[in-house]
Amino acid sequence: METASQDIVQHRRADIERLDKAGLALYPDRFETTYPNLRDVPQEIGKRIRVAGRVTAIRAFGKLAFIKLIDVTGRIQVSISVGHVGKEVFKLFTKSLKAGDFLGAAGETFYTKTGEFTVQAEELAFLGMAFRLLPEKWHGLRDVEMRHRRRYLDIIANLSSRDTMLARCRLISSMRRIFEQAGFFEVETPILNTVQAGALARPFVTHHKTLDVDLFLRIAPETYLKRANAAGFNRVFEFARCFRNEGISAEHLQEFTMLEFYVCYWDFRDNMEFTRHLLQSSLGETFGRLQFEVPGPGEGETLELDFSGTWQEVDFRDSIRQACGIDIRALKDVDRLVESIQQAGIELDQDDLESRNPGRLMDALYKRTVRRTLIQPTFLTGHPVELSPLARQNDADPRAVDRFQLVVAGTELVNAYSELVDPREQRRRLTEQSRLKAGGDQEAMDLDEDYLLCMEHGMPCISGNGIGIDRLLMTVLGLPNIKDALLFPLLRKEGR
Repeated sequence: METASQDIVQHRRADIERLDKAGLALYPDRFETTYPNLRDVPQEIGKRIRVAGRVTAIRAFGKLAFIKLIDVTGRIQVSISVGHVGKEVFKLFTKSLKAGDFLGAAGETFYTKTGEFTVQAEELAFLGMAFRLLPEKWHGLRDVEMRHRRRYLDIIANLSSRDTMLARCRLISSMRRIFEQAGFFEVETPILNTVQAGALARPFVTHHKTLDVDLFLRIAPETYLKRANAAGFNRVFEFARCFRNEGISAEHLQEFTMLEFYVCYWDFRDNMEFTRHLLQSSLGETFGRLQFEVPGPGEGETLELDFSGTWQEVDFRDSIRQACGIDIRALKDVDRLVESIQQAGIELDQDDLESRNPGRLMDALYKRTVRRTLIQPTFLTGHPVELSPLARQNDADPRAVDRFQLVVAGTELVNAYSELVDPREQRRRLTEQSRLKAGGDQEAMDLDEDYLLCMEHGMPCISGNGIGIDRLLMTVLGLPNIKDALLFPLLRKEGR
């Protein structure tokens, strides 16, 4: 099979080199089109237009041929006839073009006898010749890893992949409009950080040669966005590329897109209301609906997710107690917490058990016993302070923080809270994080003196929010793997 493929490549290369030696411009510098995308072409007859796209099919009938062109937004048919382009041009293009080539055409629009909107070509141009054939028309590209690795072919071969990527573009565009209408500024924050901060996660480490210092790839943009709040940007957001050196799963990526926004003078309740508005508005605008049918956990099972109306709220502590009988408030130390988890027959990852971090253990317990049971959009509140080193303590219950997560179909989509802006309490918590890190917890944060310095200069009340864009898209579309939500996901080097 591989030999046959190489033979095709060699034959195609020889054909292209012959055309090149004949003086034909096979890879020109430009081709002017009337519309930026094929979906923008109005279905009106008698208009002279210029279109371009990738050839996906060629059908020749004597002195007439039809060619299908596509881009990511749509398709169009081009007709080539001897009567309009001449015998030599007709022969050249019908014999030389293959599926996968790029073609430009100019001419007048009409409808064929079968009712298909078509451009009657009077001018043709090679715009990029392909040495390799596209995936076979009737089989497409089915191998999952190859689809992720050769996404440029996957988009051509599989309409579902094309629709997913377009939906992602529309969703982000819609969110941007909502933020701008609400008075937000879009800002950028550093990807290379001198400290491990912004979230509890294991970082990627790199080295700056000139400065001779190790740096961390951004886990989250949180602390820098709050610096922007302190500078007077009352409402800020960023679609931030983040990096976490964690395990691989169908729901986790080491490189992912996090939408984070921070608002001065809001609390987490204000944030909850805006989050519901943001998601309902952007999902409705992107998909034209707020109900999504997705695959369920059982074979052949489906779930109906409904983002409309108000969303239920459940308490972190109460939900764990109801699920497994463990009251995390009644356990005063790590040893008793671990003992209770083991006595209940609940298995946690060894890394969580060895971390000796009570917040991390509580979070792992919740994920193992509660999260998968939350199907419809649900606000989870009442998180313990040990789990939230950057969140503000609740005034009525200082053992909990003013925080919420949005969970849908057993997946966390949103993490948000009223921010901790008291530099004294923040120093105490970051000092505790440093102690945990020194004890071996690689997900604990560093003591960030520069961030504390900012807080000591004054920071207003703030509520912040992080939304995983990849995971949101995966959830509402029922994608089997989060990699399906990215145009170019990270993969192991081919052949290893």
